[in-house]
Amino acid sequence: MFKRLSITAAFLGAATAPAFAHLDPAEHGSLMAGLSHPLSGADHILAMVAVGLWASQIGGRALLAVPAAFVGTMALGFLLAVSGIEIPFVEPAILASVIGLGLLVATAARLPVAASAAVVGLFALFHGHAHGGELGAAGALQFGLGFLVATAALHAAGVGLGIALGRMGPLVTRLLGAATALGGAALVLG
Repeated sequence: MFKRLSITAAFLGAATAPAFAHLDPAEHGSLMAGLSHPLSGADHILAMVAVGLWASQIGGRALLAVPAAFVGTMALGFLLAVSGIEIPFVEPAILASVIGLGLLVATAARLPVAASAAVVGLFALFHGHAHGGELGAAGALQFGLGFLVATAALHAAGVGLGIALGRMGPLVTRLLGAATALGGAALVLG
């Protein structure tokens, strides 16, 4: 079992190697660009999987409500940016989301489902705004649909991973949360 977990951790680490997906607006504007965009940066992957892990720790209605709140509020942030409405501190908030979500998983924080949805929703607003802010209006609908689907898939992967690891006990999931928080700190420093 440890060997499988080690291989999985190595795979996830390698998959997150490209840092910051918020850098090249020339790649945006299509459904495929939107689908691939959340997979192109460590900040996205770590935060999205952590949302799913945390939802799996909370359980019950949170399995759907917490990821859905993220995706819905991320769409709102995207629409704000595409409409030209600025919000401050987008990139710092995204980095804070990686650390914060990692700590929520590491501590197995138990909040009511509505409060959990509000927490991830706040982070999601910044993630969505970053996507829309670098895109402009060209191809916004196709790109937006693509990154919403990819984000939901990363959440689902986190939920599935959390449920699978939860059967072995809470320790491994909590360690993944701590690793996520440390990964976020590394992004801040790097």
